[in-house]
Amino acid sequence: MKKTFYRKSVAGFLALVMLLGLLPGLNKAHAEDILNINADAAILVDSETGKILYQKNADKVLGIASMTKIMTEYLLLEAIEEGRVKWDQEYAVSEYVWKVSQDRALSNVPLRRDGKYNIRELYEAMTIYSANGATIAIAETIAGSETNFVKMMNEKAGELGLKDYKFVNSTGLNNRDLKGTPPAGGPEEENVMSARATAMLAKELINRFPEVLETASTPTKKFREGTDDEIKMDNWNWMLPELVFGYEGVDGLKTGTTDFAGYCFTGTALRDGSRFISVVMNAKGDNGQATYKSRFDETKKMFDYGFSNFEKQEIVPENYQVKGQKTVPVVKGKEDKVKIVSKDPIEMVVKNGEKESYKPVLVLDKKKLNEDGELTAPIKKGEKIGYLTLESAKDGKLEFLSDKGKDNIQVDVVAAENVEKANWFVLTMRSIGGFFGDVWGSVSSTVKGWF
Repeated sequence: MKKTFYRKSVAGFLALVMLLGLLPGLNKAHAEDILNINADAAILVDSETGKILYQKNADKVLGIASMTKIMTEYLLLEAIEEGRVKWDQEYAVSEYVWKVSQDRALSNVPLRRDGKYNIRELYEAMTIYSANGATIAIAETIAGSETNFVKMMNEKAGELGLKDYKFVNSTGLNNRDLKGTPPAGGPEEENVMSARATAMLAKELINRFPEVLETASTPTKKFREGTDDEIKMDNWNWMLPELVFGYEGVDGLKTGTTDFAGYCFTGTALRDGSRFISVVMNAKGDNGQATYKSRFDETKKMFDYGFSNFEKQEIVPENYQVKGQKTVPVVKGKEDKVKIVSKDPIEMVVKNGEKESYKPVLVLDKKKLNEDGELTAPIKKGEKIGYLTLESAKDGKLEFLSDKGKDNIQVDVVAAENVEKANWFVLTMRSIGGFFGDVWGSVSSTVKGWF
């Protein structure tokens, strides 16, 4: 009887231990699923810092369809900025581009076989209407061929610090739709990324080339207006305020749809000085059915959550001093310490009511300190001594799209005053005083030892 009771007690204890071990994972899953986003993956981030506000399967690698064109936009705008391509530059249509552009089952503006088009109109067709032929035309203009352009896409992704990606074409189509030999990979290959990588790419594009939003937010435009080739291009982003699922503040960025990827959308919206970026991949409706509308419904959930619960706040003011670390000791100076302050304030998007859950952390520049942790005079007012950053008082962690995001919540800590170097006489007297002080201390210890 006692043996049976003992076994039951041990079994119960082990079960409790296992349950407690699972709780952190359960809590994490709950935290990621608070919005019940019906998609294979999703993420919501602050566009300025890349701070993650919500995520679901953010590192799962999935099809991205025409969200691919975010990278094509980036490479084009970079080429424009560097002068390698000009907006009024003319493109002569290749046989490959002509064939792709004639397929109206795909998103396209038909291009004439013998036609010439400037880069701006091709860019507008790509960004507003997701025109695939126009996209390949841009790729050929930049790199000479789509094959070379795909290499540039993958190289740029690496340069930007993206992870979990593979580009096999410039458009996001399945390679079998490219009317011939695909630029990279086999005929069934498609571009893939994670939601995290997609959001990071969108962040890099918007922050470096904010002008992309002027085109991405155009609700409708006529291609080759006033000619026989005129085509009305209605923006596929139906969350633009003027369109059917209009949402206040939305001004980008890119939809994507293939059988492989499902319904995808990278969105961005600006309200009251806060800009968020969202990504949904293979979105579905509440009934589990995937529709064109489902990607916008799921995006709306995230934007509602972001704008209702988060705002940018000043966490640390300018000239802030960390409690208990307001000064740093100084040697060879007229003063034996110097006051230090933060050069700028630290602002960050935080959840309502959670401002106090972040604490400032001071990091001094070790290269400026001696072995005893002292600065050496002279020190000039405004001289950088270290930096101030933030960490969560709960667990010490703040999650960003990448480690670079932490740089956005980091400000210089500087000397608040000058500390001049002491003259030779003062330094000599201090040295003598220090010598006799050591001697007296030694004598005192010896005398005490006699008694």
